Amino acid sequence: MLDKSAQAYWAANVRLLSMCLVIWFIVSFGFGILLVEPLNAIQLGGYKLGFWFAQQGSIYVFVVLIFFYAWRMGQIDRHFDVHE
Repeated sequence: MLDKSAQAYWAANVRLLSMCLVIWFIVSFGFGILLVEPLNAIQLGGYKLGFWFAQQGSIYVFVVLIFFYAWRMGQIDRHFDVHE
């Protein structure tokens, strides 16, 4: 891979990883800790939404982010011709 292409590949990789980490931080820390009181006013399946995010929601979002990251990295790998 050319040097310029390698830099673009890693820039795309870091951008994707940063986006995923920011989403995970917002959901787990923001919704599960900082915004728990306002979210507890909303019910989800009989449970307060703030409690749900703290206990299960952040885990579900994390699993979805794993699959999204793998799918998107496959696209990035094919774009830069480094796929297997």
